[in-house]
Amino acid sequence: MRTVGEFLIFCGHAIRACFKRPWQIREFIDQAWFISSVSIAPAALVSIPFGAVIALQLGSLVRQLGAQSFTGAASVLAVVREAGPIVTALVIAGAGGSAICADLGARKIREELDAMRVLGIDPIQRLVVPRVVASMLVAVLLNGVVSVVGVAGGYFFNVVLQGGTPGAYLASFQALGQLPDLVSGEIKAMVFGLVAALVATYLGMNAKGGPKGVGDAVNQSVVITFMLLFALNFIMTAIYFQVIPQKGS
Repeated sequence: MRTVGEFLIFCGHAIRACFKRPWQIREFIDQAWFISSVSIAPAALVSIPFGAVIALQLGSLVRQLGAQSFTGAASVLAVVREAGPIVTALVIAGAGGSAICADLGARKIREELDAMRVLGIDPIQRLVVPRVVASMLVAVLLNGVVSVVGVAGGYFFNVVLQGGTPGAYLASFQALGQLPDLVSGEIKAMVFGLVAALVATYLGMNAKGGPKGVGDAVNQSVVITFMLLFALNFIMTAIYFQVIPQKGS
């Protein structure tokens, strides 16, 4: 409970520091470029089998139910609402978050963070805020890439391998899909990127025990982030279905 309380206090300080000047624009750009460079390729490669598996599973299911015309809607909505943000979050946490945690952990054991405090520099505003904002921005942009690649992969497997009709695939999505579906996916991705960055920076700045402690902090950041992301995904999805009326219902 003490650790949870300290983490929540850290989150409050980090979010409040996002609105304080001076803003570290150069650090933000460097971190955004770094996170995107290590995340784009893995996210695109992972999203292809995600879209393919969803299309294959749903294609077989709807064929048994006699609802082949809604295969496109089910596949695209599953990718845009759920698979896209989840894949984005997992890649951001696994690639970008682990690197952030290792970087700040190394600074911690070298006592660079203490030296910054002695010089009157707030490590949260100087180091944490640029990484958090960059992670949120990259997560939102990366979710768009993952959604496009996942939908394209599902379209290919449904139309080419399962003999679906291209027109029916697209028309069914237009019949059931709506703009809030995409907006909710982007909001999920932004929140997931925020959580991944906050967990990584907190554990990195509190690493102890030398290089071994940094490695332990990196492992903990990935595991804890995954657990939080799945719990948040369930909560946000439940709220979305309660707030936004669904088309065709």
